[in-house]
Amino acid sequence: MAVVGRSGRPLQLTLALLKPDAVAHPLVLEAVHETILSNQFLIVRAKQLRCGREESRRFYREHAGRFFYQRLVEFMASGPMWAYILAHENAVPLWRSLMGPTKVFRARNSVPDSIRGAYGLTDTRNTTHGSDSPASASREIAFFFPEFNEELWYQQEEPCLRCGQVYYNAEKRVHCVFRDEETELT
Repeated sequence: MAVVGRSGRPLQLTLALLKPDAVAHPLVLEAVHETILSNQFLIVRAKQLRCGREESRRFYREHAGRFFYQRLVEFMASGPMWAYILAHENAVPLWRSLMGPTKVFRARNSVPDSIRGAYGLTDTRNTTHGSDSPASASREIAFFFPEFNEELWYQQEEPCLRCGQVYYNAEKRVHCVFRDEETELT
């Protein structure tokens, strides 16, 4: 159980999806999960899920009409995924940087150590999805975590995660804040 002390800078949220191609290969899934942890992200929420075609269509509706849309919808509905709400001072740009370019060929040639460069198979089966802006992150988090109240999180949880003593709960796959009674036990 690693304890992480954080700086005082405000945390930003982003959505990270580990797509069906990553989940189908446990070693890839764990490698990407370790990348998240080793880059000092806090995992605020995590869940395994499966999207149907209609959910995938709604999530990727901005791409409707593009040549890859139907292939992307079918792929995203093809198997289980992991969805994460990640927090970091620069969550959106850092996660996008770690993922690498959407096009796997470009990722392999320009950023081979990126997630997509290392594990992506095709431009559709490219291991991960990440929000492209804070506004997209809010919208996408609400899509996959409708029970999550972002405003309430910023009021109640963010200050504790940002400034408190934080530990990673491997069983729940999320970071937690030490409470007074928990610190007495260690």
